[in-house]
Amino acid sequence: MGAAQPVMPMVDHLEELRRRIFWSLGAVAVTTAIALAVVFTIPVIRWLELPIRSYLPGHKLAYTHPTDPFDIAMHTSLAFGIVTSLPVIIHQAWGFVRPAMTVREERVVKWLAGGSVTLFAAGVALAWGLVLPLAVRWLLGLQSEALTPIITAREYFAFAVDMALAFGLSFQLPIVIVGLVWLGVVSVERLVQLRRVALFGSVAIGALLTPGDLIWTTLAMAAPLYALYELGIIAGRRIERHRRFGFRADS
Repeated sequence: MGAAQPVMPMVDHLEELRRRIFWSLGAVAVTTAIALAVVFTIPVIRWLELPIRSYLPGHKLAYTHPTDPFDIAMHTSLAFGIVTSLPVIIHQAWGFVRPAMTVREERVVKWLAGGSVTLFAAGVALAWGLVLPLAVRWLLGLQSEALTPIITAREYFAFAVDMALAFGLSFQLPIVIVGLVWLGVVSVERLVQLRRVALFGSVAIGALLTPGDLIWTTLAMAAPLYALYELGIIAGRRIERHRRFGFRADS
């Protein structure tokens, strides 16, 4: 155990919180401004529309309002700005909560934070690199010869971003399981008993969060989601093994 941290008055806590929020928002503002300059300089939007470009008339997305291109550029820049400023935000959040943690809790939180970021990135990469192209190919392959697809940029990016976020958030399942086991809310034995329920739930979530009745996109989410459930069980066993040797969540 390290030395006890001195007790900080409430006013000082609030001042520190205000300062760290200021630095976090400042980081988001700076990185968003840089991303906006990059978006207007480099054809980032053309790269983002790659999964659907070959199916578009003229190989370009349409827009129906004069402000749509600017809105899309702003939203894209904000998304990139938040992602690139995450190290600063995490550092500021960690600096605020760290004095109240024990050495063991610090170690657990570091592993969970690193795992969460890695899993989120893996989910987004899977959605954008595999599931989105499959979904686009299947959905646009259903069109009749009597119809011409006019897909607006706003609708396409909303669809793509929603799918990427759904995958990224769903991939947090092992982190949730480890947290529940660590807090003693659920046991690994109970998780093993719920394997069939988890399998059904993975398929149901895959069907709900992926477009239409496309079986490939459903399986593309359900298979890794259930694999992450099993990964959570393995990690939960490690937590319970540590507890047998004296580890406690409140130590």
